[in-house]
Amino acid sequence: MSARTNIKENRDIIQKLRDIPILKSMSREDLRGLLSMSKVATYEEEEYIIREGQYDNWIYFLLSGKVGILKQGEIIATLQRLGDLFGEMGVIDGSPRSASIIALKETTCLSIDASYVDRLEGGSKIIFSSILYRIFSEILANRLRMADEELVKLRDENSILKDDLERANDKILQLP
Repeated sequence: MSARTNIKENRDIIQKLRDIPILKSMSREDLRGLLSMSKVATYEEEEYIIREGQYDNWIYFLLSGKVGILKQGEIIATLQRLGDLFGEMGVIDGSPRSASIIALKETTCLSIDASYVDRLEGGSKIIFSSILYRIFSEILANRLRMADEELVKLRDENSILKDDLERANDKILQLP
């Protein structure tokens, strides 16, 4: 992994962040604050970004590249859109990482140290806590919506398979 730490002065990175839908509404001051608790890191193909079972306080926005989500060593999903977020679940509930994340090609991420918020005081702590949790809630609501759609699709497919199985059983019972 190669890390770039001076992101406040990198206009390309700041513009990419402005292109992330969830960050578009952030004020310039809030974005600067977010950047102060962040770093940009580039990962090589097949390099692990997160390992299942580990504890840490980092969340990641995908800036470029493609990552695989691995559960028990098997890729269960991929992320490749600008602004895709990962690593938030362990930060929200303090549990170990529920899956591994691996770069499937060279990948660049904005890495945010969520524990930074705990070190803030007063209004800054409230502002950045609300920003992080607004981001989390929007992402999780979207994922729940997609899971609901997938559940309905699977239920419909299951119903069709059950009907096919019943018809097949009926035909078998009619055989001499």
